[in-house]
Amino acid sequence: MIIAILMGRKGSVGFPGKNVYSVLGRPLAHYPMRAAKNCPEIDRIYLSTDDRQLAKLAKASGVEVIKRPPKLCTDKALGEDVYLHAYNYAKKKNKVQKIDQVILLMCNAATIMSATISKGIKILKKHPNYDSCVTVSKYNMWSPLRARKIDSDNLLKPFIPLELFAGSKKLNCDRDSQGDVWFADMGVSIVRPRCLENIKAGLLPQKWMGQRIYPLKQDGGLDVDYEWQIPQIEYWLREHGISGINKE
Repeated sequence: MIIAILMGRKGSVGFPGKNVYSVLGRPLAHYPMRAAKNCPEIDRIYLSTDDRQLAKLAKASGVEVIKRPPKLCTDKALGEDVYLHAYNYAKKKNKVQKIDQVILLMCNAATIMSATISKGIKILKKHPNYDSCVTVSKYNMWSPLRARKIDSDNLLKPFIPLELFAGSKKLNCDRDSQGDVWFADMGVSIVRPRCLENIKAGLLPQKWMGQRIYPLKQDGGLDVDYEWQIPQIEYWLREHGISGINKE
């Protein structure tokens, strides 16, 4: 049995209401829900939320709503705890069936297609030693080499000591000089139950991914935290064949 769990709460400091913000005429959360619904390998879909609008959208899409506890609805609540709570709910409800894989999605991450989820599911079936498959995007311009922090003198310093980079003396201002830099873009995390059941053993910062993580490469993926990111999401969706609500 394969289940999908979506995560989305009502509160957002940086971008209030982002999960239901209109993107190409539909709520942002519509797109990850749609990707899960159109993936033939997924047997059950759940949404963990405290948001009535999201719950309404989910029910209209045939997605079962899990009422998220208040302690998991704060700014300090960790995504890993939300996923684990939802997984335990689903496991208890489906105790007669073994859960083989868990598809983890975010309501503010629309850069995911059903075919990509299917691809990741098949890869995990083929490679039992892998813990997970996750979507990644290449962002060389955000390399750790370029990262800075502000010190006590209010001056910029390397966030990570440059000598830690292999061949640091050969690096330069070319954004590609350090090699390709891949970021988990939160489009999807396809994980084995063991990753959630032993979540403390996972790799930081998204510990639900486990340790042996296979990259599902794509371009321009991201989860939305600010309103200025919406045009990038709309561009991505159009590039993947999803048009405005009046044109589809």
